[in-house]
Amino acid sequence: MTEDPHLWLEDVEGESALAWVAERNAETAAVLAADPRYEALRAELREVLDDVERIPYTVRRGEYLYNFWRDAGRAKGVWRRTTPEQYRKDEPAWEILLDVDALAAAEGEAWVWAGASVRYPEYRRALVMLSRDGSDAVVVREFDLERREFVEGGFQVAEAKTRVGWIDEDTVFVGTDLGPGSLTASGYPRTVRRWRRGTPLEDARTVFEAEAGDVSASGWHDPTPGHERSFVSRYFDFFRYEVHLVDGERLVRIDVPDDAGKYVWREWLVVTPKSPWLGQPAGSLLVFDFEAFLAGYRTPQVLFAPDGRTALAGHCWTRRHLLLDTLADVATRLEVLTPGPDGWSRRPLAEVPPLSSAAITDTDAYASDEFFLDVSGFLQPSTLTYGHVGAESEVLKQAPARFDAAGLAVRQYFARSADGTAVPYFVVGPEEQQEPGPALLYGYGGFRDQQTPGYDAVTGRAWLARGGTYAVANIRGGSEYGPDWHRAALGADRVRAFEDFAAVAADLTARGITTPSRLGITGASNGGLLMGAMLVRNPELFGAVVARVPLLDMLRYHRLLAGASWTAEYGDPDDPADRPHLEEISPYHHLAADRPYPPVLLMTSTRDDRVHPGHARKAAARLRELGHRVLFHENTGGGHGGASDNEQAAANEALAFTFLWQHLGGTAAP
Repeated sequence: MTEDPHLWLEDVEGESALAWVAERNAETAAVLAADPRYEALRAELREVLDDVERIPYTVRRGEYLYNFWRDAGRAKGVWRRTTPEQYRKDEPAWEILLDVDALAAAEGEAWVWAGASVRYPEYRRALVMLSRDGSDAVVVREFDLERREFVEGGFQVAEAKTRVGWIDEDTVFVGTDLGPGSLTASGYPRTVRRWRRGTPLEDARTVFEAEAGDVSASGWHDPTPGHERSFVSRYFDFFRYEVHLVDGERLVRIDVPDDAGKYVWREWLVVTPKSPWLGQPAGSLLVFDFEAFLAGYRTPQVLFAPDGRTALAGHCWTRRHLLLDTLADVATRLEVLTPGPDGWSRRPLAEVPPLSSAAITDTDAYASDEFFLDVSGFLQPSTLTYGHVGAESEVLKQAPARFDAAGLAVRQYFARSADGTAVPYFVVGPEEQQEPGPALLYGYGGFRDQQTPGYDAVTGRAWLARGGTYAVANIRGGSEYGPDWHRAALGADRVRAFEDFAAVAADLTARGITTPSRLGITGASNGGLLMGAMLVRNPELFGAVVARVPLLDMLRYHRLLAGASWTAEYGDPDDPADRPHLEEISPYHHLAADRPYPPVLLMTSTRDDRVHPGHARKAAARLRELGHRVLFHENTGGGHGGASDNEQAAANEALAFTFLWQHLGGTAAP
């Protein structure tokens, strides 16, 4: 395909493009929404998403626990708070701070909650971020938590991909769209400005400016008592960045490799190198005394060092301790690390059941050693535990089971990829399977993402409870085994991720779990690229493909919306060294008339301002042109998540699962 005849579909809100979208949506509705299984699925999934008994996860800010909540009566949701004492109750009393449904109705805008930055330590003012219909771009408004209203004449920023945060009561760091030259080629802020209350935003003093070809710049202030500092960062690409300490009018670069994670907490500089550094392997967790490091000291204290089967999954701080989350063959381990005069001591934090995962959802790092710990598995609804390091913990909340798991089991297998690499994957399905059945395989494989076990009531209700088997592939491109697992599928090596996924699919068939004609696959965003690659590379392995908000045109992705920020992951189509492998992995350019493709469902959103809807539109048009079976659905709202409320989400999921059951021979009841 030397010229792209479908380029006109990249005009996101063009009249002709939207007319085409409306026609495809109508065709898809006629095939899927008219199926009696669709309405049954939609109603059940809406019930799951609106479940009032699900756990309301919170963030501690001073004396209150804050939560954002949606249910059947509050489609856009409410921002609310309660006390720890109330939170222990089965039905806490919540104070409503902001009703987004009421705001949207009053202003005639499809507002979607996008978060809030609440000022420490008084927690009386917030910078609230609101998105139009789920886009990444937001408007920012200052909010008074005591009066529960927006501050007249307060900080306000027009719609943009803004970065903003408090310095003090009357000053913020802000990066936003201020006209030509203020954004990078990726559409993110290029400058960090110090903006004082009551002054024009365009007059705010520039503290730092990145290059136009960088991804972004940002600034933040650490208000920790006794350790108050400000920092700015410059992202060269998606993975490489530098951090500077703001020292008056001077910037002091923190001398850590660009590809390493780095931040300062109290007296510590914390570094997670992605390449070997100072004699320590990639994937380590290192700490230094920050002041000593600035003075030239370079001997780290090693808090974690990986081996061939373990990886750092995450870590967070309480007032006096560090909580460490690691993976061993994708199994979670939790430890408490404590600094002392003779170094750091360690002990287990909590036991995690096999084939489950755990995550620290919140701590009170400014003031105490409390933590909230969430544990779940594919068949195990979440349990939220509250504790203080060194003391007994208590179960605060237990999520209800939302699908029938009787007779189901979870297993972990390893497939052998084309180059001999062992690739782990999870299978959730019948404990005693007599014959191959319908199966759905999910994958992502990029951007250091980790796929760990977790309770998914939507997939459980729509797929597992109806007789399907569900599998999750831990392919290269993620970081289940640390930075090397990610690096193995970067750039020209992207095909390793594709080969890993194909190996898992073949292994599912070889084990008698399913057959190619009854194996469906699904993925979103970068996982949508994976779906496209499977379609053109290994169509014989699958019976149906669902690709959501996918990347599919890898020769133009860098020119569409935020695409330029991902060249470090895939390569640059304008670079002669990268162009050949991008041509090789671009699904859009390898679609052919003479290949027996399985049926495809492509799903996207008009309001997705991260992955351009043109990827899915053009691929659908090309498949239609070549005579293949393809359905296309574009939600007019929803952003990159595909849906901006539970009704949209339930409808989208019902379309996808109806499509899968139609083609994989299930027995979903109408």
